[in-house]
Amino acid sequence: MGNPMVMTWEPGSDGPLFILAMDHRDSFGKTLFGVEGDEPDADQLAGIKQAKRLIFEGLEVAAAQLPVGRAGVLVDEQYGQDVIDKIPRDEDGVVLAVPIEASGQEWFTFQWASQWLEHIDQIRPDFAKVLVRDNPDFPIGAREQQFDLLADVTEKLGDLGVPMLYELLVPATEAQLDSVGGDAYRYDRDLRPGLVERVIADNQRHGVAPAIWKVEGLETVEAARLVAAQVRAGDPHADLIVLGRDAPQERLYHWLEVASEVPEFVGFAIGRSIWEDAIREHNENHDDEAARKAIAQRYLDCVARWKA
Repeated sequence: MGNPMVMTWEPGSDGPLFILAMDHRDSFGKTLFGVEGDEPDADQLAGIKQAKRLIFEGLEVAAAQLPVGRAGVLVDEQYGQDVIDKIPRDEDGVVLAVPIEASGQEWFTFQWASQWLEHIDQIRPDFAKVLVRDNPDFPIGAREQQFDLLADVTEKLGDLGVPMLYELLVPATEAQLDSVGGDAYRYDRDLRPGLVERVIADNQRHGVAPAIWKVEGLETVEAARLVAAQVRAGDPHADLIVLGRDAPQERLYHWLEVASEVPEFVGFAIGRSIWEDAIREHNENHDDEAARKAIAQRYLDCVARWKA
């Protein structure tokens, strides 16, 4: 028998959960600091760590102004340990999620190999996050291996008493994209909801049981309800949050408004759409206060689109 899971955030009592995601590693260094091969030099490493601290400080500014709900942060150990160390571990503070997957891999792979559980045990975050790319038309053998690995993660996190946050990306296969004339929007609107539903069901059949599913934005309330119904069919206590996928602002706001109309969706986890421009500008002007303010405002703009 495992230890009971104890979350410091509950949707019923604490309201929506608004996570600022900044667990980007390989892409963060490459896009904003010119890092090659995820091997920053000393100056690049210092810049990345400072940027992550600034992003969190922007969140702190915004959290003090939240009209409803709780603030959360998704941050990595590799570049964001300073942030992790700064977060008070109490019932009213910022909710902490940390990733356990290696950055930039096609299939789920542990960042810390066999030591991943020791890292989670030491940090004791509110959530341990896995990032998974899957599609029902991906090779069945590789999918089965990934399901088995994720089922083992589910069991081990359950024994530890740390809930899983499952980030699911469902990229189109070439055939699926061809079927909608190569139109990525049509794929998102017409095909992806059903594929997401099937992937969630496949995970559930293999014993993968996250507390929260983090899914790509959905274009219609009907599609959001379809996905939510499958989540709850597998676990009546599981919730969903919507991710940003670096979408254009208008589309991101639409996804937030759609998700907030479906009760099973309890918040969001948004990253680059909130902080990327601010950090890019900071790299030019080195104005810490301007970066904090810009990040706080963009975060609160997203919160304002949530129909609580």
